[in-house]
Amino acid sequence: MLRPPSDVRIERIDVARYPEIQALNRSVFDDTRVIQRLDRDDLVLLLATVGGEPVGYKVGYRESATTFYSAKGGVLEPWRRRGVARALLAALEQEARRLGYARFAYDTFPNKHPGMTVLGLAQGYTVTAAGYNAAYRDFRLRFERDL
Repeated sequence: MLRPPSDVRIERIDVARYPEIQALNRSVFDDTRVIQRLDRDDLVLLLATVGGEPVGYKVGYRESATTFYSAKGGVLEPWRRRGVARALLAALEQEARRLGYARFAYDTFPNKHPGMTVLGLAQGYTVTAAGYNAAYRDFRLRFERDL
């Protein structure tokens, strides 16, 4: 199992620092929109840094009374395949547990982002739904697991 570099720091940040996540999102996905709304219940913003420099992020929120949803995340190219995404996912799961959720879910597009499919399967997630998304021209897979 990949372990993130020892100097990776993951912190929960408040909405005032959302522009840092937007900047990472722009670098990773060439897109300014991270999520539709910031007024979500139990919104969690996580930022991964190395030496004080942002290298990745994860955003999630309440989907239902029992399920926490990981809406989006990304890691800069030089930091991929080094355990940073896995550490961010684990930190978001921990936050969801702390908030009292019993289930964790996320969606991914396997042809656009195969790493999240591999990560989900490696971490014990189950595919609970699949369908074609015409807007993204890719299949959309829903991964879920109990916390």
